[in-house]
Amino acid sequence: MKKFFALSAAFVVGLFVVGLFAGSGSASAASSGSGKILIAYFSRTGQEYGVGTVTKGNTAKVAEIIAEKTGGTLFEIRPVQSYPFDYKECTQVASREKAQKARPAIAEKVADFDKYDTIFVGYPIWWGDMPMPVYTFLESYNFKGKTIIPFCTHGGSGLSSTEQNITLTCPGAKLLSGFEMQGSIAQKEPAQAEEKISAWLNKIGF
Repeated sequence: MKKFFALSAAFVVGLFVVGLFAGSGSASAASSGSGKILIAYFSRTGQEYGVGTVTKGNTAKVAEIIAEKTGGTLFEIRPVQSYPFDYKECTQVASREKAQKARPAIAEKVADFDKYDTIFVGYPIWWGDMPMPVYTFLESYNFKGKTIIPFCTHGGSGLSSTEQNITLTCPGAKLLSGFEMQGSIAQKEPAQAEEKISAWLNKIGF
């Protein structure tokens, strides 16, 4: 009798484990195979740390590769008031905005936002966080039930605390594992950048 109960318990545990893996696979398939994909990003041109003067921002380059690989729609988070061309001046403005928890106005809104199920959100890391216009974007829409996938460019900080901040800002959304890339690679090593982005997209089911 004891042997029977042990076997029964093992069988139930086995079914539970299989169910967990089956559920994970279904979630991955749902994230990559259904609904519309939006790639929303904030990126800046001008003088950039470690890469010099750029006419296309580091994050914009990553966003374009993601759009090419996923077939998603690109949307630039463009503030009404542009940031300074000069790198030092820009960092000063960014620091002040962060301290004030500013929400700079955005020039455009996403058309038919509700039709998108998966939203990639891209940004550079400024003072260990997302630029404040990205918060304006995130707070302008209802992300409940949607999948958010963050990606960033940086000078050495990785994603910092931005994944946690997105979770707090967008309750009810599902957050997938984010992607980080040094700005110098995005700007100067396009083949390496594409390889890294493709590997990440494959890993998260796209």
